[in-house]
Amino acid sequence: MEDEDQHRQLNLHVDPDNFAGVYANWASVNFSDYEFTITFGRMEPEIDEGDVNVVVVSRINLSHRFMRELIDAMTDNWSKWTAREGIRNLPETNDD
Repeated sequence: MEDEDQHRQLNLHVDPDNFAGVYANWASVNFSDYEFTITFGRMEPEIDEGDVNVVVVSRINLSHRFMRELIDAMTDNWSKWTAREGIRNLPETNDD
């Protein structure tokens, strides 16, 4: 049974309407005794005065356990991304 769990493959199926995803440049995280809620939105960054309107593009409710797993996955991927970008942005050396 243990070998079966290690060889399982996750097959994601995305509805064509959701395949492109949505763009968000704003997020809000809230919690209750039962869950976390992450609200993603899109706002116009050029507005300097008055009210700022945010259009909600998605809202996700997560259990406390899944929130911890999501934070760990995001931290891991952020570390990998910054390491890759750091390598890309190293100054060129000239061995002449």
